[in-house]
Amino acid sequence: MRMRRKPWARPELDASEVYIKNAHDYYGKWQSAFDKNQPLCVELGCGKGGFISKKAKIHPEKNFIAFDIKSEVLALAKRNIEEEYGSTHCPNVKITAFDIERIPLVVSSEDEVEEIYINFCNPWPKEKHKKHRLTYTKQLQSYKIFLKKGGKIYFKTDDDGLFNESLDYFKEADFEIEFITYDMLESSLPENIVTEHEKMFMSEGIKIKGLIAVNK
Repeated sequence: MRMRRKPWARPELDASEVYIKNAHDYYGKWQSAFDKNQPLCVELGCGKGGFISKKAKIHPEKNFIAFDIKSEVLALAKRNIEEEYGSTHCPNVKITAFDIERIPLVVSSEDEVEEIYINFCNPWPKEKHKKHRLTYTKQLQSYKIFLKKGGKIYFKTDDDGLFNESLDYFKEADFEIEFITYDMLESSLPENIVTEHEKMFMSEGIKIKGLIAVNK
């Protein structure tokens, strides 16, 4: 479903210290965007920020960058992050707008990312569109450019087809599956943060699948 245009979104983002206006400016030097030099983590497709706002608050010892492509949704993420922190100063989390399929243009090997989170991404079910999946083999290989050796990808989805085919994608991209669950209610990812989408799907009786993949 398309989100309606919000005229206030861009001005509010531009006035916020949480928002990075031009991700290209930080290529190879993302640590300079934060108060401290700390382990760097990335969320790909943060939506309204329900996950990243809580994850970053729980882990002040890490720095977090959250990517999404629409300013309308990032404006809501910005508000949720500031609400979680109770402040407009959120020292270890930034959000920015960029096309995730081209993310190696704004994050480099010098940034040394330790963790990547992919939560409920578009399943792109049609065969001709599968190359746009955030877990497609070519995409996973592109993340290896900036994900450290031993770094991890945390992936959650409600979609059976996407999950099962992603297992092949991770293998093809030379990742090792460290943990896997086909039902988060029975066996959860460690420190699982239940997102808005996750609550909705679970209320409908849909099982949430998840995995942790390690960059070999």
